[in-house]
Amino acid sequence: MTKVLILGANGHVARHAIDLFLNETDAQLTLYLRNSGRLNIVDPARERVIEGDVNDLARLKEAMAGQDVVYANLGGSDIVQKTQNMIEAMNAMNVKRGIFINILGIYDEVPGKFGEWNKRMVGSGMDAWRKSARLLEESDFDYTILRCTWFTNKNEVEYELTEKGEPLTGTEISRKSIAALVIKLAESKEWGIRQSWGISKPNTAGDKPAFY
Repeated sequence: MTKVLILGANGHVARHAIDLFLNETDAQLTLYLRNSGRLNIVDPARERVIEGDVNDLARLKEAMAGQDVVYANLGGSDIVQKTQNMIEAMNAMNVKRGIFINILGIYDEVPGKFGEWNKRMVGSGMDAWRKSARLLEESDFDYTILRCTWFTNKNEVEYELTEKGEPLTGTEISRKSIAALVIKLAESKEWGIRQSWGISKPNTAGDKPAFY
């Protein structure tokens, strides 16, 4: 039985992941978020809620204790500080496996007009996400970084993965697809270890996402 800590448990992708974990696995979930009232607990025997901020290091370490996998569904302008806190807490509690959501473009891997559009949309925030990934890559964790293209709410699981160093041309991905990949990674002992993957829906290349 895998014990999974979900950071940012109120996020849309995280909510899909919680549903999939409960329906498709026997994982025990610890749900970490700033406002616990936002969550509707379905299975109290398998869901434990901790109200806290990732920037509260003591609280984060408490949540980290005894976990097998950390899944971080975080964002914000302080993503570097949050990443540093996660690394410190994981080291302190001897947690090695982590799955971390990031954004596309941090390696300048998005070519052409879509790459230019993506840089304009993300702006100066790209540097913080790039540094967050670098901190994880310099750690000794069994990390998987997911560089997600632009989110949709489509009710589908359809994705393809690109390795670090390969161009990432797909423009969109459903939140449900990301969640499905997170579950697959959390349940696997070896797949995806120390990988930084781009994730996109096949056949969605273009100058920008179709919904823009």
